[in-house]
Amino acid sequence: MHDMVFNKAVVSTQSTGKLDELFKHGTTLYKGYVDDPRNTDNAWMETVAVNFHDSSNSFDSFKLHHGDDAGAVSWIDIDSSIKLYANHAAFIEAAVSVNGAHWN
Repeated sequence: MHDMVFNKAVVSTQSTGKLDELFKHGTTLYKGYVDDPRNTDNAWMETVAVNFHDSSNSFDSFKLHHGDDAGAVSWIDIDSSIKLYANHAAFIEAAVSVNGAHWN
């Protein structure tokens, strides 16, 4: 389910086979319109949010690299106090629910 942009920008030196294995079992959390300040009457943002739960910490072995549209990337722990763009908090809340996690 991942694409070549993810491979090149984020994990350019790792095997795509490992990514393929990790991304086999994603759970679609949301698909459709998103509340975004760039939306207009004639054009709007739509997205697909997919949860890939890494219970074996396989992603820890990937060295992350930013693409040309980002300054930096990293894995971080988050809680409900984090300020997210548009309605991205709803996607996190859905992932929390699917995984039986906490979000406080």
